[in-house]
Amino acid sequence: MGPRNRERRAGAVQSTNDSSALSKRSLAARGYVQDPFAALLVPGAARRAPLIHRGYYIRARAVRHCVRAFLEQTGALHAARRAQILSLGAGFDSLYFRLKTAGRLARAAVWEVDFPNVARRKAERIGETPELCALTGPFQRGEPASALCFESADYCILGLDLRQLQRVDEALGAAGLDAASPTLFLAEAVLTYLETESAAALIAWAAQRFPNALFVVYEQMRPQDAFGQLMLQHFRQLNSPLHGLERFPDVEAQRRRFLQAGWTACGAVDMNEFYRCFLPAEERRRVENIEPFDEFEEWHLKCAHYFILAASRGDILSHTLVFPSSEAFPRLNPASPSGVFPASVVSSEGQVPNLKRYGHASVLLSPDVILSAGGFGEQEGRHCRVSQFHLLSRDGDSEWKGSQIGDCGTGVQWDGRLYHTMTRLSESRVLVLGGRLSPVSPALGVLQLHFCNSEDNNTQDLKVTITKAGPKNDSTLSCWRHSTTEVSYQNQEYLFVYGGRSVVEPVLSDWHFLHVETMAWVRIPVEGEVPEARHSHSACTWQGGALIAGGLGASEEPLNSVLFLRPTSCGFLWESIDIQPPITPRYSHTAHVLNGKLLLVGGVWIHSSSFPGVTVINLTTGLSSEYEIDTTYVPWPLMLHNHTSILLPEEQQLLLLGGGGNCFSFGTYFNPHTVTLDLSSLSAGQEGLDSYSGPTKVDNKVFHK
Repeated sequence: MGPRNRERRAGAVQSTNDSSALSKRSLAARGYVQDPFAALLVPGAARRAPLIHRGYYIRARAVRHCVRAFLEQTGALHAARRAQILSLGAGFDSLYFRLKTAGRLARAAVWEVDFPNVARRKAERIGETPELCALTGPFQRGEPASALCFESADYCILGLDLRQLQRVDEALGAAGLDAASPTLFLAEAVLTYLETESAAALIAWAAQRFPNALFVVYEQMRPQDAFGQLMLQHFRQLNSPLHGLERFPDVEAQRRRFLQAGWTACGAVDMNEFYRCFLPAEERRRVENIEPFDEFEEWHLKCAHYFILAASRGDILSHTLVFPSSEAFPRLNPASPSGVFPASVVSSEGQVPNLKRYGHASVLLSPDVILSAGGFGEQEGRHCRVSQFHLLSRDGDSEWKGSQIGDCGTGVQWDGRLYHTMTRLSESRVLVLGGRLSPVSPALGVLQLHFCNSEDNNTQDLKVTITKAGPKNDSTLSCWRHSTTEVSYQNQEYLFVYGGRSVVEPVLSDWHFLHVETMAWVRIPVEGEVPEARHSHSACTWQGGALIAGGLGASEEPLNSVLFLRPTSCGFLWESIDIQPPITPRYSHTAHVLNGKLLLVGGVWIHSSSFPGVTVINLTTGLSSEYEIDTTYVPWPLMLHNHTSILLPEEQQLLLLGGGGNCFSFGTYFNPHTVTLDLSSLSAGQEGLDSYSGPTKVDNKVFHK
């Protein structure tokens, strides 16, 4: 890389500091963390979204966890030398001021290194802010040509390029950093911005020069899946590409990286595991209730793509177990795939509107007509709650064609809801239940969609009339992320509405029965143990009852239970279906029953480093198997959450419509194409499952025989 490109990329990396600093200020302003110094260090204000707040919160807590472990270990040993914290790429972080206020620097000091421009700006900001100067005590500023930008008795800021290690080593030594003292290296989203060789040299230098040290890293991983690809693309577009992820794609590879570089012990966890195992339940509840939140998929995916690592060496720190193994977060990897479902893009003639949206609902009106409505997506060149209806149709054996249809303008206006359900009542009528307008505004009322064709029965001319259905001023349903399933009782058809969440309750365990003929809510006896509350689960009609699978439960924990609401002579009965091997907990998936088998399609899980394909459960034997989705002929990335799917049983095909999400700070992504899965290999893939002999549990991991 030439000098000019190197400078340009360095500038792009520096700009990430400014964005991060504003996010940290917003984080403190909303009460996620106590940090009065963020506002003093960063001029201006920016209100970040709840998803960004959560992401920066878990980062702050993970780093704090490691810093405390280091200071407690060195303080307990009463070491003769003072402890040292060296923050690499520190930016405008307020760590020093927080530690000083907490009285944790009595026998410790802090050094910070960042690009000269960033370091000088921070030093100037501190020098002109009396509240900060009062904490640093007397200080001096370095000469313009000097690496030293700020120095007090226990705080130094240096402007250096971490790729120039010899100069870094000399400048730190001149600034009083003692290689013989116990030292904590902090690298928050730093190594990944360095070329792989430069990062390796930095890790090895720290191991060789500091005999008693702890090296803490927080950064990205898992570049292979859809979210990872979007993450890589985002940083490439910022001209600050992420390095080393292909070579070190997961926590195991990162552990080996440090052990092979001379560190004697190393532990690492992804942020989902950190959140559940290293934060008290009370603290998690506090954070989850700070502000309205409904982006669980993106939160869990973000946490799955970042890790916190602590590598140690030396007599003082080699036994510091920053991340001891935990029984509270078992890895539940799916069994080896039994087969593959090829995926392909649904082709169409001419230029037709794409179904770019998520949080919508889709329904099969007839074998050749699919309606999708609602959700958040692209409409008229902007991202918004979608008001247009999308129709996918075909004539006989011809290709599918997409079109947008509007309402007749004579009834109720579509209110822009998402996370609702739609149920086909006939080829011309659809019932819409639940949904939300925002995390604090449920979509109230039951809607009925009426479709009318032109005289030549051309679906391109289809129009929609929206009317209110159900009892007047009905407030029975004020939930979203629920399910609606057609069930039968005493030869009458009902819709079984189950679970979801509301403004008041983060997760619901109640249910309702809607009599289809009269559109009245009725009570039907239900016996058996009440299932765990959940939302974002799947539900299918089967044998007159309802199959419920997965979902997100209390404490935002994915579930793996499969339940059957079985019809009885006097109502319904909850039953639990025993699945072997147990399925990986998941939510935001879709499901269908095909030839006595339950298919769970996509979704989000956090207990496995793989990404979901299709889980197939034999409803007679309870045996489960996994199928990969072959996306060779589908534009990547393909995000299989917040999507809908339509089963075409006669053709052994499954259509995947929409999907995607607001992917942290990396941008919003919508699957650009409707995709079809070829299920024809399913019957052959089920052979041999009867010989399954059960899982063997070894060291908290399940290995399938």
